[in-house]
Amino acid sequence: MEQNQRMVTPNAKGDDRLDQALRPKRLKDIIGQDQITENLDILLKAAQARKEPIDHVLFYGPPGLGKTTLAHVLANEMKVNIRVTAGPAVERAGDLAAILTNLKGGDILFIDEIHRLGRAVEEVLYPAMEDFALDIVIGKGPAARSVRLKLPHFTVVGATTRLALVTAPLRARFGAVYRMNYYGEDAMAHILRRAATLLEVSFEENGIVEIARRGRGTPRIGLRLLRRVRDYAQVRAEGVITQAVACDALDLLEVDPLGLDDVDRRVLSTIIEKYSGGPVGLNTIAASIGEEPDTIMDVVEPYLLQLGFLDRTPQGRVATVNGYEHLKLPIPDDKQQQKQQPNLFE
Repeated sequence: MEQNQRMVTPNAKGDDRLDQALRPKRLKDIIGQDQITENLDILLKAAQARKEPIDHVLFYGPPGLGKTTLAHVLANEMKVNIRVTAGPAVERAGDLAAILTNLKGGDILFIDEIHRLGRAVEEVLYPAMEDFALDIVIGKGPAARSVRLKLPHFTVVGATTRLALVTAPLRARFGAVYRMNYYGEDAMAHILRRAATLLEVSFEENGIVEIARRGRGTPRIGLRLLRRVRDYAQVRAEGVITQAVACDALDLLEVDPLGLDDVDRRVLSTIIEKYSGGPVGLNTIAASIGEEPDTIMDVVEPYLLQLGFLDRTPQGRVATVNGYEHLKLPIPDDKQQQKQQPNLFE
């Protein structure tokens, strides 16, 4: 595997097409995210009873948890068309205006990475979401005049990994905001079992559980690992995914028992070995290991924080005692004292 590729990020168009084929199409087929799916079920049934489009919805959370999948599920449940775009792709206000004028009543406009919309584009989106109207300025100078075009009632579904970067006026126009959480091991195993069946892969239950354990609670990653283990099993293990086969394949891919890959471990070891456990700034870490700061913030950090291997402080990132122990590195005396100190809030 090339140094700049990770098992936790998309790197092949074929994989992306396969991901789409494995995605659930209906709300009842969604595994995990139980609270979100229950709320969406109420939202859908209420809108269908009133024969209205659903309210604008915003999903946020780490990548790979199913934000895009849920947007398509909403379109399927409402039996409407979905138009897909991304924040960086809508560069000018005219681009968004062209998209909006081609929507039909009830259609869903899915905007991925919505936090990356430009200010001028957002100004066009505000009245479109709130009043279902498009304000166009005709002419220039003193002769310029504003024309308001009516739009059909439609639904904006936004997705972001960085909720804090979504401007307050835009966030306020979403009637439903849901945080996507990491999946439990049982839910991950269920997702992988379903995918293995669809892919017609022979497997033993403990093999699927092993992949689920190392899937970082993220279906996109788990499905990618499943495909790589399938390849390994086909070439070296008569095509059957057992626990031993899964362990051998994932060890070869440098994915450890907790799902950390080489980049995760390099981030953690850099903080500990080069900067004495921190605090150290994000840009400094990125420069030290040759990765983009956004990659570390959006992909690496959330899982390390979830595991309790990393802390964010006003001064920078700090490795925890658990991080030292996972990498089997000696724990400094001051860290040992923190570990032994009782938690007064428990």
